[in-house]
Amino acid sequence: WRRPWIRACSKGKKGLKRKATAEEPQEAAVAENGAMESGVQPPKAAAFPPGFSISEIKNKQRRHLMFTRWKQQQRKEKLAIKKKLKKEREALGDKAPPKPIPKTIDNQRVYDETVVDPNDEEVAYDEATDEFASYFNRQTSPKILITTSDRPHGRTVRLCEQLSTVIPNSHVYYRRGLALKKIIPQCISRDFTDLIVINEDRKTPNGLILSHLPSGPTAHFKMSSVRLRKEIKRRGKDPTEHVPEIILNNFTTRLGHSVGRMFASLFPHNPQFIGRQVATFHNQRDYIFFRFHRYIFKSEKKVGIQELGPRFTLKLRSLQKGTFDSKYGEYEWIHK
Repeated sequence: WRRPWIRACSKGKKGLKRKATAEEPQEAAVAENGAMESGVQPPKAAAFPPGFSISEIKNKQRRHLMFTRWKQQQRKEKLAIKKKLKKEREALGDKAPPKPIPKTIDNQRVYDETVVDPNDEEVAYDEATDEFASYFNRQTSPKILITTSDRPHGRTVRLCEQLSTVIPNSHVYYRRGLALKKIIPQCISRDFTDLIVINEDRKTPNGLILSHLPSGPTAHFKMSSVRLRKEIKRRGKDPTEHVPEIILNNFTTRLGHSVGRMFASLFPHNPQFIGRQVATFHNQRDYIFFRFHRYIFKSEKKVGIQELGPRFTLKLRSLQKGTFDSKYGEYEWIHK
């Protein structure tokens, strides 16, 4: 029930609104016709004034909308400049200037003085007498022990099992509360050449210790971006038991040579090319990216690649002389 005078007021308001909305298009049409008859074009709304700052807009939705419009405008301007430069290069033909080299993080880095010359006699002598010389002289064959931190969870255990299928002649054992200082003498007595320990935090692998036996060195890596085989899209079938090929990229400094030789000593010398499997350690911006692939020859010029997994990223934290000793160990290099 409503009073009659309230109903009359509400009808009056609705009537006023309808009248205003009906008259608006007519006024706009009259204004446009008048502007066209007078020969004056209606002014275009400026997209973004020179002193315009999107961060000053307080409404979040409006600010996001204006930001997307600004990004679209930037893309259009870049595309127009690219098209203009392309037309100019086509018009000039052979006289066109060379294309500028794009700036990247790698080519803008400060030159590292410790980069090794391949023909350096001092480096060659050091490598001929270091801890890995017996492996590179083919006097010893690698035998790897892979273990975990205490009470590992499922993800870490699966990573160890998958690593054992990548590295030939590797064995997975569980710690069961043993300290590393007690494990290392047992490994040496059983002729293991390397020890790999995978640590975890919050049920995810976050660290890797690689110790060369019997006299070191020991490297400690931070591990991130771990992807197991089931988590990799479009992966190939499980790897076979063939010995894979090894690719070491960008290990060019003195420290890089030491770390690269540590990774190389995990795999036997003679790869079996029939398996077409490749383990890659790619060093870029001091991060080591590990990938495991199988290549397939599609034709004489084209090669297809299937990732087999697992994959992870390593960051060197410290390089220690000798075997693992966190208290009294002598460190060759520590991350700042």
